[in-house]
Amino acid sequence: MTSPLNTPTSDGRWTPRLWGTLLVLCAAMFLDALDVSMVGVALPSIGADLGLSTSALQWIVSGYILGYGGLLLLGGRTADLLGRRQVFLVALAVFALASLLGGVVDSGPLLIASRFVKGLSAAFTAPAGLSIITTTFPEGPLRNRALAIYTTCGATGYSMGLVFSGLLTEASWRLTMLLPAPIALIALLVGLKLLPRSERERGTGGYDIPGAVLGTASMLLLVFTVVEAPEVGWGSARTVLSFAAVAVMLAAFVAVERRSPSPLIRLGVLRSGPQVRAQLGALTFVGSYIGFQFLVTLYMQQLLGWSALHTALAFLPAGALVALSATKVGAVIDRFGTARLIVLGFALMVAGYVLFLRIDLNPVYAAVILPTMLLVGSGFALTFPSLNVQATNGVDEHEQGMVSGLLNTSVQVGGAIFLAVVTAVVTANAPRAAPSPRRPFSTATVPA
Repeated sequence: MTSPLNTPTSDGRWTPRLWGTLLVLCAAMFLDALDVSMVGVALPSIGADLGLSTSALQWIVSGYILGYGGLLLLGGRTADLLGRRQVFLVALAVFALASLLGGVVDSGPLLIASRFVKGLSAAFTAPAGLSIITTTFPEGPLRNRALAIYTTCGATGYSMGLVFSGLLTEASWRLTMLLPAPIALIALLVGLKLLPRSERERGTGGYDIPGAVLGTASMLLLVFTVVEAPEVGWGSARTVLSFAAVAVMLAAFVAVERRSPSPLIRLGVLRSGPQVRAQLGALTFVGSYIGFQFLVTLYMQQLLGWSALHTALAFLPAGALVALSATKVGAVIDRFGTARLIVLGFALMVAGYVLFLRIDLNPVYAAVILPTMLLVGSGFALTFPSLNVQATNGVDEHEQGMVSGLLNTSVQVGGAIFLAVVTAVVTANAPRAAPSPRRPFSTATVPA
């Protein structure tokens, strides 16, 4: 139940406490994106310092993906069952501790382990934070505005992370690992004071332990298989058997959820057309962007010879456009509805991708790259908040965590699939003597 101090006034104005609550939740989203982008750019320095191979470096990124994408369903349902505030704060504390450990370890395996723990903690903060927003702000203009601000914080964090990483890595890659720790600690202390207390879900069904085990195991194996497929081969026996095992576990999961009195995912929620379209839209939209960003980054750094900072600044207009639109998109959603904005946003993104096909080895930034980034940024600013609004509208309060976890899972799985496919294509067309390209970006949050 939401405290009166954390609800809008009768005329719809937000109180300072309500703004503070939203800023704490935005800080967690900002941190996820900031951490991912900084680590991606720091990988070469990490490899040189710790003596890690390309495949080992991949797991500094993929370990985060595995923990995050594999446990989101469990994280969302746990927030509903144990209380959103409690789950969010505990997970944020774990994130801060893992950030600190990641900055001081001198072993590749320990660094990868800290990244997995950070991904695990994000799998609980993300759905808990989103469901706190949807249960604090009433459905309609107030929630639309809050979600627009919240979802654009990922874009701002990612863009700033790219710039920070180019500067911090010059001093030490450890600074890129350590920076999120004090920010997370401040957010935790403020959150203890401001976040509304929420009741645990009370019911007779208890915990869906078989569903939690099957759902978590199937997502972990799916993400692991997709991440590894470009390395071991999409047609290899290992990959085929892994996908078959995922299919079997998912079938068993569906059978368990149909019979469970308190399911990890209430399958009836997927009978809603807008809900299904939101989930598939998030999977496709974010996945395509991650693939695009990966290819553009390779092009700029490996073909044009740009520095990490130069590349980050090239992407900055897209992130800046999203950040500047944060407080305005909610009103646009109120006026035109989510469906129209999602279609328009997809169209703008595709136009940006097509425009970039004109690129050559002597690009004029203002003629091709800048217009592409502005189109992509505009598409992201309109589409991703709209997908979040569409997915959470009309959902009962006690299921907001579940739906939030499901939406974030769609994002992570989509990003992992598209990135794996793009990596496989790039690797297949690379010279035989050249090493497989690293995957410098994670899908653990939603960048722009």
